[in-house]
Amino acid sequence: MLMRTDPFREFDRLTQQLLGSGTWSKPSAMPMDAYRDGDAYVIAFDIPGVGRDAIDIDVERNMLTVKAERRPAPRSDQAQVELSERPLGVFSRQIALADTLDTEHIDADYEAGVLTLRIPIAERAKPRKIAIGDGTRKQLSS
Repeated sequence: MLMRTDPFREFDRLTQQLLGSGTWSKPSAMPMDAYRDGDAYVIAFDIPGVGRDAIDIDVERNMLTVKAERRPAPRSDQAQVELSERPLGVFSRQIALADTLDTEHIDADYEAGVLTLRIPIAERAKPRKIAIGDGTRKQLSS
């Protein structure tokens, strides 16, 4: 068996005992990647061990909020926990989205512990050609 030396291990164990079941009420950030792929922005969040039904995605104005809750695995009453390193509780991330993104058409997929959001770029933000006139202005008739 491999033994790991951790000077704070006992302190962490005592803290978890004092706080209860080991879940933290403070939301934790979840790691993410964000990049542009053609006409969309892609944001990928790592949230392994979270069921699809425990993920909540909201957009209010231009603020994207992703919340996920990792619940403890079911155990029998006789189970005695020897080591618990995987964090439990609520994980949350808020991202301010640019006005150039179309928040009405966000697609979300969840596979292998990765939540992937695709946010299309709004039509008004895409490059477009401007026609050049011949220099004469049309007069408005009264």
